[in-house]
Amino acid sequence: MAGQGSSWNSTPLQVLHDVLGWIAFASWSISFYPQVILNFRRKSFSSGGAVRLKKPLFWLAAVCSVVGLNFDFVVLNLTKHSSYLIYNASVFFSSAVQRQYHQKFGFDQMIPVAANDVAFSIHAVLLTAITLFQIAIYERGHQKISRTATAIVIVAWLAAAVCVFVAVPHHKWLWLVSCFNTVQVVMTVIKYIPQAVMNFKRKSTIGWSIGNILLDLLGGVTNYAQMAVQSIDQKSWVNFYGNIGKTLLSLVSIFFDILFILQHYVLYPSKEKALPPKLDAVPSTSSTRDVEEG
Repeated sequence: MAGQGSSWNSTPLQVLHDVLGWIAFASWSISFYPQVILNFRRKSFSSGGAVRLKKPLFWLAAVCSVVGLNFDFVVLNLTKHSSYLIYNASVFFSSAVQRQYHQKFGFDQMIPVAANDVAFSIHAVLLTAITLFQIAIYERGHQKISRTATAIVIVAWLAAAVCVFVAVPHHKWLWLVSCFNTVQVVMTVIKYIPQAVMNFKRKSTIGWSIGNILLDLLGGVTNYAQMAVQSIDQKSWVNFYGNIGKTLLSLVSIFFDILFILQHYVLYPSKEKALPPKLDAVPSTSSTRDVEEG
C-alpha cells in the first residue's frame, strides 16, 4: 500500500475510526449470511426444481428454495460490489491513483479508503456470487431475472468499458476508478427497488431475510460514523466529497433498510401463510417423483 498523505492528529480518534470501520465490515459481511442460510433452510418439493435437477448429486438443491428472493436484486448487487471492489482496491493499493487524488484534493489529505473497505468488497463479491449460484440450482418457481435488470447490467459494464478506453491513453487513473465508483452508486440506488416492489405486490416479506437488513443498517450507520471521525480529526470534509460513492452508499443503504424494516414489521408482518405472488405460482400437481429419479 502506498503512502496515505496526512497522518492522524488524535490517537483516540484513529482507534475509534478503525473500530467503527471493522464493525461496519463485520456487520455488512455477516449481513450476507442470513439470506444464504434462509435459501438453504427453506424446503420445497414442487416440480420447478425437481424437473430441472434429476441427478442424485443435486437432490439437496432440488428441495431448497429461493422463491421470494428477487433475482434482479442479486444480479444488480453483483455488478455493484464488483465495481466497488475495483474502486476500493485501486485507491488503497495504487500509488498512481493516490498521487492523482492528492493532486486534486491536497497532499495533506488522507485517502478515503480504509483496509476494511477493501476486505468488505472482496467478501461481498464472493457471497453475492454464492447467492447467485443458489438461484441457479435451487427451486425458484417461475421467477427469473428480468430483461430490464439484464439490460441495466450490460449498459453499466459497457459504460465502464468506454471509461477504460478514454482513461488509459491519458493516464486518468483517478477519473477511471471514480467511474467505477459511480457505477456502484447507481447500482446501489437501483438494486433495492425490485425487492421493495416485489414485497409490495406480494404483501409479504417471506423469503427475504430481515436479518440481512438489520445488519446492513448497522453497517451503514457505522460506516458513516467512521467517515465523520476521520473528517473531525482532519478538520476537513474532503473525506465525504472525495469519496462521494462511499457517502452515498451509506445514505442510500440506510434509507432502503428503514423501508424494508417498515415493510417487514409494520406493513406486512409475518403470518402463517403469506400471499404468494402469481409470478411464483407452481402447478398443484407437482410431486417429489422427479427428485427421486436417477
